Amino acid sequence: MALISEQHKPHVREELASLQSPVRIIVFTQEFECQFCREARELAQEIAQLSNKISVEVYDLMKDAKQAAEYEIDKVPALAVVGKQDYGIRYYGIPAGYEFGTFLKDLKMVSKGATEISEKSRARLASVNAPVHIQVFVTPTCPYCPMAVSLAHQFAIENSQVRADMIDVTEFPHLGQKYAVMGVPKVVINERVEFTGLLPEDQFLQHVIVASRPVGAVYA
Repeated sequence: MALISEQHKPHVREELASLQSPVRIIVFTQEFECQFCREARELAQEIAQLSNKISVEVYDLMKDAKQAAEYEIDKVPALAVVGKQDYGIRYYGIPAGYEFGTFLKDLKMVSKGATEISEKSRARLASVNAPVHIQVFVTPTCPYCPMAVSLAHQFAIENSQVRADMIDVTEFPHLGQKYAVMGVPKVVINERVEFTGLLPEDQFLQHVIVASRPVGAVYA
């Protein structure tokens, strides 16, 4: 059964019509595909059928260890959205439910190499000159999660020091336990700065800036 219904395909095709440069969806799965692995791969392939600007590459997490290391993939299912460059946009789990719209938006932004964040945020983000890893924990039924994921991914597009993951906590419950995810969206940055709930762009960015600084630094 198709994951994108015939009824919704025209809408998705219309959304993808604005793609400018080619986009690759790089899928990591495993030899004996779990249910979620199969569905993630099939969703990527169905989306690619709706635009000639999208291609799909499928790798095995263990057999293709070189590619997994290159894209810093350590669990499956995983999807990387790559345009003219790898902006560090990752999905761990199926971008389904509310996250499907975010996935389509990411495809368009990566294709254009441009985001929707404010000029003020763009200027502040340019000051980040140390690696930042943002993990946004979500569930498919959370209406606020896509906005948090989208902001994290836009920060990654704007600054090569930033990489941002969407993690479906229902597919990775052990990570939910590790990071004490009691509500979503929950954001963890560089393993030491975290918050729960949807924050405005400027407040989210402030957490990113704080996490990029050395421990014990004086914050202005």
